[in-house]
Amino acid sequence: GYGLLRQGWVLRDPTQVQVSGSALVNREQVIAAADLRFPQPLLLLDPRRLDSTLADNLPVESVQVSRRILPPQLMVRLVDRRPVALAWRRGDGGLEQGYVDDRGHWLSSRQQQALSGKLPGGLVVRGWHERHRAQLAQVLAQRQQLGPGLREIRFDPDGSLWLRTDRLGEVRLGQADDHLAQRLAVMRHLSANLPNRLRGRPVQLIDLSDPANPELSLPGTAPQRSGAVMPAPGTAPVSAPPPGGQ
Repeated sequence: GYGLLRQGWVLRDPTQVQVSGSALVNREQVIAAADLRFPQPLLLLDPRRLDSTLADNLPVESVQVSRRILPPQLMVRLVDRRPVALAWRRGDGGLEQGYVDDRGHWLSSRQQQALSGKLPGGLVVRGWHERHRAQLAQVLAQRQQLGPGLREIRFDPDGSLWLRTDRLGEVRLGQADDHLAQRLAVMRHLSANLPNRLRGRPVQLIDLSDPANPELSLPGTAPQRSGAVMPAPGTAPVSAPPPGGQ
């Protein structure tokens, strides 16, 4: 029995690693990400640990690893990330176009071409950076509630986050920090409960950098303060000048 475990069920070369489901990731990338060494006793591999390791190190949506005893093989099933928005980021060679998935991961144009899927339309992410990925994923998870018509997500060089929707126009959310969830909650409330006197009128700017004191600016008017747009009673909005520069 010991001899069978140690010698019979062994991955002796890379061809015994079977990878399926991905147009972006090949066998060599899986072996490198899992840090596999040959020969490798098959029963000493933990599929759950490999699931987690590969998901953390490969550009995929999900991973499923299983072992096949006869013939000895390691089966790796991958699901590629799917783009949900066109994206731009600044690299060493200037602006670079790509895509993002619903978790905020960057997908290059080459990766998108390999997927041969339908290109996402209608939503653009500008100023993508890895340090903002978690906040971007937070916004993307709520894109249906923030609309209708979420058109643009923008990160300025100073870290300020802006959204643009068909109903609310430009919305400044301030720094992409731990208070983002509260600002998004106020924005959802505004989108669902825009005061009647503002319906049908274009909104130039909404500033939610201080979610307790939202500010609305209409074309040709000074910034307006209105408790009617607040999600909860007891708040006292104050004015703040619109941000300068985009």
